Amino acid sequence: MDREPTKRLDMPFVGIPTFLRTEYCKDLARLDAEIAVMGVPFDEGVPFMPGSRFGPRVIREHSLRLTGAGKGFYDLQRKKQFLEHELADGRIVDVGDADILPTNIKGTFDNVTAMVREILDRGAMPLVLGGDHAITYPVVRAYSEPIHVVHFDAHLDYAPFIHDLEYTNGHAFRHISPMPHVQSLAQVGIRSLRNSREVVEDSLSDGNTIVTMQDFYENGPRSVAEALPKDSKTYVSIDVDVLDISLVPGCVSAEPNGMSYAELRDTLIGLAEHTDVIGFDFVEVNPQLDVGTGVTSYLGAHLVVEFLGHICDQPRWLARREG
Repeated sequence: MDREPTKRLDMPFVGIPTFLRTEYCKDLARLDAEIAVMGVPFDEGVPFMPGSRFGPRVIREHSLRLTGAGKGFYDLQRKKQFLEHELADGRIVDVGDADILPTNIKGTFDNVTAMVREILDRGAMPLVLGGDHAITYPVVRAYSEPIHVVHFDAHLDYAPFIHDLEYTNGHAFRHISPMPHVQSLAQVGIRSLRNSREVVEDSLSDGNTIVTMQDFYENGPRSVAEALPKDSKTYVSIDVDVLDISLVPGCVSAEPNGMSYAELRDTLIGLAEHTDVIGFDFVEVNPQLDVGTGVTSYLGAHLVVEFLGHICDQPRWLARREG
């Protein structure tokens, strides 16, 4: 007896876990999309407890809980659907992971930079899932156009290059700040007692902006974006430990007195509205430390999806799509 074909239900625990169950593009030469999701499963930059190499895979898995049957997500507060067009028309693809060469950090970073450059050359925006925060350095160096960098973190990640250490998760932004195409670096949410006076002074003397949590509380979420030129091209790097320690059990470097989810979300929305976000990364989720339900990975997937939805909802994105 012939049966009518039925639409698959595709529960979150079914199938291959690409990000938001988007198509997998293995050959970047054939990439035809506006957003390319790539993973960098690297944690050799972590001096304390490894495990964030598993972050990209687990965040992808938790993103399957947010697919909305391929229709994006509905914001009840705003009474609006987000990412519906991008998912329905295949404008978001998952391009897999950068090739990791264990113990060969320079080689791995070269692979990361080459992959991001290829994504940019194809006209897509990279959405990068880490991995530890060392990966932001090879990602940002892939850009050539002038950009502003906004760095969310409890820590400055501005350690000096001593003892032949330069590629840990504490060094990335000392590499990034002097890059010729980086017009400014703002470091937001800084609060850890592990930020030494010398490192703070180095960052400030190099012309960077440090926004402590006290600064953030006094000026509000919108102030971060409003400090940048309107419509300026901006790269955003998000360490999950910018959030309060109570929210992120699956993070080895979590600190007290961090942002709430709503505070970080609203700050990111402000950046999406005020600036032209041309790429972002989300790093430092360690699934091996997380609780059984994977709340840190789920929170990460949730934040990435919500930020992406607001980036794609801006008039500048709509104009590109229609053009």
